[in-house]
Formats: sequence, structure tokens, C-alpha cells
Amino acid sequence: MVELDEDDVRNLAHKTLGFDDKETGVVQGTGQIKTFKQLGFTEKGKSKKPDGWYLPNDTTKVAIIFEAKSTKEDVYNPAWIDELTRNVKIAAQKYKRIIGILYNGKEQYVIKYNSTSMNDSDTIAQIKDIAKTLQNKSYYLALFNENKIDKQKIYELTKKINDCLHYKFGIKNLYHRMIFTACALVAKRFDAKIIKGQSYLGMKSEIEATLQKQETESKEEKEKIDFLLEVNREIKMNNPDNQDAINNFICWVSQISDCVNSDYWNGEDVMGIFFNEFNRYKAKSEAGQIFTPDHITSFMYRLIDVNMHDRVLDATCGSGAFLVKSMCNMIKESGGVKSSFYKNITKKQLFGIEFDREIFALACANMLIHKDGKTNIEHMDTRTEVACDWMKSKTITKVLMNPPYEHKNGCIEIVKNVLDSVAYDPQNSDVPRHIQCAFILPDKKLEKDGKSKRYGNKLLEKHCLKTIIKLPENLFFRVGVTTSIFIFESGTPQNGQNIIGYYIEDDGLLTVKNQGRQDIRGRWQKIEDYWVKAIHDGVDDKYNTRQVINPHKHLSYQMPKKPFEIFEEDFIRTMMDYEMYNKEIDPKEFGESLLSKVLYNSDVTEIDDDVIITIKA
Repeated sequence: MVELDEDDVRNLAHKTLGFDDKETGVVQGTGQIKTFKQLGFTEKGKSKKPDGWYLPNDTTKVAIIFEAKSTKEDVYNPAWIDELTRNVKIAAQKYKRIIGILYNGKEQYVIKYNSTSMNDSDTIAQIKDIAKTLQNKSYYLALFNENKIDKQKIYELTKKINDCLHYKFGIKNLYHRMIFTACALVAKRFDAKIIKGQSYLGMKSEIEATLQKQETESKEEKEKIDFLLEVNREIKMNNPDNQDAINNFICWVSQISDCVNSDYWNGEDVMGIFFNEFNRYKAKSEAGQIFTPDHITSFMYRLIDVNMHDRVLDATCGSGAFLVKSMCNMIKESGGVKSSFYKNITKKQLFGIEFDREIFALACANMLIHKDGKTNIEHMDTRTEVACDWMKSKTITKVLMNPPYEHKNGCIEIVKNVLDSVAYDPQNSDVPRHIQCAFILPDKKLEKDGKSKRYGNKLLEKHCLKTIIKLPENLFFRVGVTTSIFIFESGTPQNGQNIIGYYIEDDGLLTVKNQGRQDIRGRWQKIEDYWVKAIHDGVDDKYNTRQVINPHKHLSYQMPKKPFEIFEEDFIRTMMDYEMYNKEIDPKEFGESLLSKVLYNSDVTEIDDDVIITIKA
């Protein structure tokens, strides 16, 4: 990178921040040409000169103070942070909310001042979850638009919607209930006028009209909206005249929509809950799909080091959980929905395939609700050559998948096609691409016998199984299957290389009545952090589950066998059983007689904290 001096960085920031834009009611600019006194401050520090300023005439609005340093300087230097903090405090003489930015042309350090903080020590604090490089001023102004989302409220609203559609409207098909709700949320995103008092037909007409007139940037986007509408029109209501139910549905959908469309949107907090709540009533689809819990999508994203520059594939994407999670995390890493990377992430870095027609409609709706990403979701069969060609053309860099498990649905064929396709370089087929691919599969899936050999053998001829992470036994407790995460590196033959295994026995989640398994004690994040570091470092000091697996012997995590133990009471029990057998004593009658004597024919005394029972002869 070319070294920039402080003036160069300041000039670059002037344009990037948009401080050269014409905007009424604001004083803004860059360059050490004005003191704080010249900018309207009359108290302490008035002689100092900021490198940049954005000062609205309305002092209740957000102000920005900018400080530039050369590329040779470290933005984490305490001296420069103190300088920025002092200047922000000067601006705080007039403004209640201020963003302070320290930038060296490569990275930034951002602080947030809020005079409404109850604790003075927390009034100024660093913002850590931000873009690495400088953004337009709108990005920083939006940092005060936080809308914290109440997860429990979303669970409750979604359950109400599901029950309303099921019992009040009579929609028996679970996916139809999901699609109907998703269409309403998509329409709300596009400002549909869905209001209380509308009839069912009026509400449905408004939803369809809003989606039909929606302008799209491509033919593919239009086709997906039309597909969603087509499936939505197939949904039939048994009782469309229940006005109270219609009003309730509109109210609940509007509340969820407000969460989704806030500037502080976080996909896993809203739509992840929405789809997981609906899917809780049908843990497994007819196509053999098992929907991935939200906390596991987050874990897998981190396990294979997905980042904001990756191109992520889920070739059996279901309702889009992995793609939504990836989009959410990548956008957060890039700096949020106001960042300059946002549009590229949503349109060019997320790829999905789904074969089931109704679930494909849900995936389209899910991505539409989440402000894009639907362009690269295709209604195809991953087992076909057409799908393989499509995957090869996308230059995928990471794979996150939970394919259908049954052999009849081509589980291993799907995994093989994905690995072969992402390892293929369209420009040079002789040079394999080494791509990290994470799949959730049943524990023993790769070891089941095929016609002549294990299913997994065909995968290892071209690809390397690096890691197996056995997941908690009760993760899919309603489906009755135990699973592991299998991490492959495409384009590298196994050649006998050992596999490293781990076992996450407990994820900290608890079962909540009528709401499935939830992290109600907030334990998962700490558990996730531990396992991500342990697996990356190759050291499991806490649980001691790490094992080396010989691929010639096993393709699954090997649960340790408990050693054989015998205790004195076992010996006594066996001896007594034998004696009663010899003397023809009925154990049941003997047990009942003994219990009766202990309970009703004994002397009971208490000495200190001990209870002594003396059986009378």
C-alpha cells in the first residue's frame, strides 16, 4: 500500500465521508483551518482545530468529529485516542450525541458519545463492531439508530401467527402458513398498506399488488417474486371472514416487520427465530431435510472462517438459514447496512440451490425480507449436471450445508457433487481449488455400506476430510438422529491422512415448553467461543475429547467405551438373588414384606442429623 501523509488521509476522508456534499442545516468540512471557536464553541478547548467536522444546526442531532493520521501511525496509539476524546468532549459542550473517528488511511478507531448514559464512565466508549475502513457519514449517523430486538417477543408473536393461521384461518399445511406470513412480511418491506380493518381479500390483494408492481434490477429477481406469488395464490383459507383474526395477524406481522426493517437488523434475531419457530412444528420435511438450529449456523460460519469477502454456497439451502446467517455476519463485518460493501455482499456473494418447490419459495421470501440476496438462489436439483455446471461457474470460496440425510434423496451424491464442483476451476481444470466445506450429516453416514464399499470412500479419493465435530445428542431430539459436522478440504485426496475429532456434549440450550430448545441462560456464546478456538488450535484442554481418527478404520467420531466396573453392592445383589432362587423365595413378595416392616414395624430415632431405623424382630 502507498504510504499517505496526514494531509493525504484528510483529503481522502473529505470525499469518503461526504463532507463535501451540499446539505442544508449543517456545518461540515475537513482541514485544520478552523478552530472550535470559529465553529461556534466558546468554552474550554476553543482554540483546538479538528481535522473534520459534521455539526448540525439542530444540536439534538448526531455530530461527527474526525481526526486524521498518516498511514505510519497506529490508530490504537493512546495519545491519538486521547486527542480524539478531548475533541469529542469539546463538541459535547453543545451536542448530546457524537461520533468520533480516528483514521490513518488503512483502518479506523471509532468512539461514541451519548450524554444520556446513566453512568459517566460509559458516556464515551469505543465501538468495536464496525467496518475496518472509512465509510460515508450516513453509516456513522446510523450508529445511533439502534433498535434492540426482544427475542422472546418475536417467539411469542410467531407462535401467535402460527396458531392464528392454523386454528382461525384453517391453513393445515405448515409451509403454506409460513409462505403466507413471509409474503406479508415481504410486502411490508415494500411499504404495502396492510392495516387493521381490511378484509381478508383486501389484505391479500394489497400484498399481491405490492409484490407485482415492485421494480427489480434483473429478470431473475422478477422471476423469483412471480414464483413466490404463484405459490401464495395456491393457499386456501377455510375461514377468511374472521375479522378479529385478520386484525391480529396484521398487527403481529407489522411488529415483526418493524424489527426486520430497522437499521440495526440482525438476521438471526428476527427471521432466524421466525423460521425456527414455524419449523419447530415440523422438524423434518418430506424431502428428508432437517432444519439447522440458529446457533449451529453461527458456529459453522466461524468454524471455517467465513468472512465478508467470501462467496458462500448452500446447495440444499432449505429456507435459507445458512445464507441469511452468512449475509448477516458479512454485513456486520463490513460495517452494517450503510457500508459500501453491502450491495456487493447481498447480490454477488451468496449462492443457494433448493429442489423442493415450496421450500424454494420460502428461501426467496426469506432473502427478500432480508433486503436482498435472492438473485443467486436457484430452483434446481443438486444431483444433476446442470446444477454442477452452475456451481462451477460461481467460484465459490466456502460451503455451509445441512443436506437431506436419507440415501433415497441422494445425500452422498449431493455432497460429492458439491465437493467436485467447488474444486473445479473453470479457467484451469488441471489446478484444483482447496475450498473449506462444512456439512452436517448423521454420525455414521460416511461409514454405511454401499454396494461394495463405504459411502465416504468415494469422497476421499479427491477430497480430504479434515475434522469431525460430533454435535450434542439432543440437538435434533424430535427427529431421532445424532449428527456431526464434517469439514472437508476440496481438491486434496485423503491419502490416509488422519482425521481430528471432537465432541460437543452440551450446547447449553434448554427445552422451553411450546418453544423448542433455546439458549435461555445465555450459555451458548461462551461455549461457541471455546470450541471455535479449541478446534482452530487443535487443543481441547477443558473436555479432553480430541481424538485422532484413522480414515481406513473409521469415518466418524468414536465414542469412548466405558470401562467395566463391579462394586461390592453388585456382588451382594447377585449373591442374594442366587440364595433366594435356591430357597424358592419370590423376590417381589420378599421386597414388599421387607418394605412393610421398615415402614410400619420399626423404631425411628433421630440423633443430630442422622435418622436411625431399627427393625423389630
